[in-house]
Amino acid sequence: MTTFQKRLENIHVSSIRLFDQEISSIPNILKCTLGEPDFDTPEKIKQAGIQAISENFSHYTGMRGLPALCEAACAFQKEKYNLSYDAQTEVLTTVGVTEAISATLLSILEEGDVVLIPTPAYPGYEPTITLAGATLVGIDTSETNFVLTKEQIETAFAKYGEKIKAIILNYPSNPTGKVLSRDEIKAIAEALSEKEIFIVSDEVYSELIYEKEHTSIAEFLPEKTIVLNGLSKSHAMTGWRIGFIFARKTIIDEIIKVHQYLVTAATTMSQKAGIVALTECQEDVEKMRAEYLVRRNYLMKELSRLDVEYVSPDGAFYLFCKIPDIYSENSWEFGKRLANEAKLAIIPGISFGESGDRYFRISYASSMDVLEQFIAQFGEFLRKAR
Repeated sequence: MTTFQKRLENIHVSSIRLFDQEISSIPNILKCTLGEPDFDTPEKIKQAGIQAISENFSHYTGMRGLPALCEAACAFQKEKYNLSYDAQTEVLTTVGVTEAISATLLSILEEGDVVLIPTPAYPGYEPTITLAGATLVGIDTSETNFVLTKEQIETAFAKYGEKIKAIILNYPSNPTGKVLSRDEIKAIAEALSEKEIFIVSDEVYSELIYEKEHTSIAEFLPEKTIVLNGLSKSHAMTGWRIGFIFARKTIIDEIIKVHQYLVTAATTMSQKAGIVALTECQEDVEKMRAEYLVRRNYLMKELSRLDVEYVSPDGAFYLFCKIPDIYSENSWEFGKRLANEAKLAIIPGISFGESGDRYFRISYASSMDVLEQFIAQFGEFLRKAR
C-alpha cells in the first residue's frame, strides 16, 4: 500500500479555517473571524490588472518578478522603512506572503533544527517547519505584555543552544496587534547580534499601524534578516496573491531555488497591478488605515464598557480579548458557545498557541455595521450570563 510522507500526520487544516468552517453553517451567524479586508481593491489597481490582460501580459515573468515591480518594492521599503535592497538581486516576488513563508523556511531549515517564535502567534508557520523536519518552540509572552524580551531570548538560547536555526518575528502581530517600539526592536537585535541564526521578520501588517511607527529589525541586522511583506492586507489585495522577500543576495540566491519549483513565478497580471499599488495608491492605503482606526477605537470603547479585557492593538486589525472569568471552558468551547447562543463568530485563542487559550480574537476587517451588531449581540450574551 502506498503511503504519504510521515510528517503529514502531524499537519492539519488550519485551526482558524477549521473553526470558521465549523460555525459557518449556523443560520444568521455574524462573522468577525478571518483577516481579510472588507474593502474592495482600489480602482487604479483593478484597472491596471484589466489593462494587463487586455494587452496580453499573460506569459511568465522572470522568477524574481517583473523588474519594475522589484524596483517599486525596494523603493517602497527604502522610503517607508529605511531599508536598502538591490532591486536586481535582493528581492523576490512571491505568491503572497504564504508562499514567502514556505519558500523561506524550506530554504533555511534542516532536520533537527529549532525555530523560536514569540507566542501567541499566527499558526501558519508551523506546518512548513514540520515538513522541513524542524521544531517550532514558542516563547510565551503573555506575562510580558505580549512583547518579546531580550531576557526571554537568552533563556531560550541557554536551553536549546546551537539547535536554534531561526527566530520568527511578526510585528504588527497577528493575533494581538502589538507593535514593538524602536527601543524594543533594538534590544532584540542586540540579543541576536552575535547569534548564528536567521531572523525571519513577517511584516505584512507594517502599513496598518496607528499611533506608533514601524521599525524593522532588518535596519539593525540586515545581513541575517529575511523580511517578508506583501500587498494583501495593506492594499486589500488578498486574492491577487503578491508578496515579497527582501534579504541579502546570498540569501535570496538560495531561496529562489525553492521558489522556482514551488510556483515558477507570481501571476503576471497581478504583478502589473502591484506596480500601481506601490507607486500610486498610498492615499487609498491611508483611507483604509483611518477607517480601521475608527473601528478599533469603537471596539475598544465598547468592550471596555462591557468589562471585557483585551490587548490594546497598535496595528493590524485584530483585538485579542480575554474570555470573561464567568466562563470556565477553553477558548474553542467558548467560541462554539458564542456561535450557538449569540450567533457570533470569533477565532479561539488556542489557534495561536497554548498561551492564547483564555483569549479570543475579533477581526475588525469588517464594516462598522457588522461591528455594531456584534457588540449589541455580544452585550446581550454577557448580560444573560451575568
